[in-house]
Amino acid sequence: MSTATTLRGAGREIGDAASLGRTVDELLAQARPALLALGEPTHGIRAFPLLRNELLAHLVERGYRSISLETDVFAASIVNDYVTGGAGDLDEVLKTGFSHWFGRVPGNRELVEWLREHNAGRAPEDQVRFHGFDAPTETTSAPSPRRALTAVIDYLPTALCPASIHDLDSLLGEDDDWTNEQAMYDAAASIGGSDRARALRIVADDLASALHRAAPVLQPADPPGYALAAAYARTAVSLLRYHAAMAFAAPDRFGTLLSLRAEMMADNLLAMLSQERDRGPSLVFAHNVHLQRVPSTLQMGPEEATWGSAGALVALTLGERYVFVAADANPHAEPGTLQGELAAATTRRALFPAQALRGALPASTGTGEPILPGHLPLSPAQIDGADAVVFVADTDGQRVEYWR
Repeated sequence: MSTATTLRGAGREIGDAASLGRTVDELLAQARPALLALGEPTHGIRAFPLLRNELLAHLVERGYRSISLETDVFAASIVNDYVTGGAGDLDEVLKTGFSHWFGRVPGNRELVEWLREHNAGRAPEDQVRFHGFDAPTETTSAPSPRRALTAVIDYLPTALCPASIHDLDSLLGEDDDWTNEQAMYDAAASIGGSDRARALRIVADDLASALHRAAPVLQPADPPGYALAAAYARTAVSLLRYHAAMAFAAPDRFGTLLSLRAEMMADNLLAMLSQERDRGPSLVFAHNVHLQRVPSTLQMGPEEATWGSAGALVALTLGERYVFVAADANPHAEPGTLQGELAAATTRRALFPAQALRGALPASTGTGEPILPGHLPLSPAQIDGADAVVFVADTDGQRVEYWR
């Protein structure tokens, strides 16, 4: 029996909404996740966000009440306000409510429109909320901690603010000191190792502690306000760690930076789950490397960075209540590769349980070539970091240049 035949028996075609729903129900019957994660192998290929949108519509019927994307945790509040009935212009929401230019990614406009229409006329407890779980960083820069620090100070009663905040303006200096893009590639250009930055880490720690100690009084009186202040507090602490790592010229510097970003992502996901726990499970959508349980790798110039993803960190807390479905595509992959075997076994889209997929693949199975630059094909080893794999065979693999 050929590998493709074996895989066809193990997989489930999910070419339409009905088959997708049945297959997802089978998957969820085996696990009751608090967080269901769906990955993609690159950004900008239409097939993956559209699959996400179909999946969300089905999950909402099953009690899911929130979705989180790989976008700035604070910018996402603009989208959430809009989809839960707030005023606003859709184009402006897409521009300002997504980081990384993701508002232009195919499928995200449709997602925001669907959420707003679905939520209209529903009680707040039945609305589907939109979250971001990414750090407020971009590919080549990290922001000043000013916004995060001042947000916590503004929220805390004056009597509870620590004495260390009085030198805040002089310690922060100009925001341009922090956002220098050269610092991503040249540790000497980073402010993160300066005396000012080290002093600010004490300020951030003092503020986070003050906010935490005041939680028994402040949180019950204003849950949304306290949750936002707590997000700013942990972001301030984490951003200063990130800037410090940027200033350290270590061989694994990029791996350290990616792991710090993953830590921020994981903290944001766990905070979201805490906020949503009484309303239902959540769906999260991001690149596979941010969600898989096995170590993630990425070539950064001459350095191969390795780190533990946000999903791996969250899985340590949630255990079996974290379920990850990886996704990939390459209908023209070479035979003998993971992508080639899956393409031969897939008509349009199919879901393969990871255990059955591992058992069906010969030990010699390799990894296919990228469809385009930036596509990170799944390797056979990465199947161990997933509960299932979705393969998309009917995509041309073209990417929308959403960043232009």
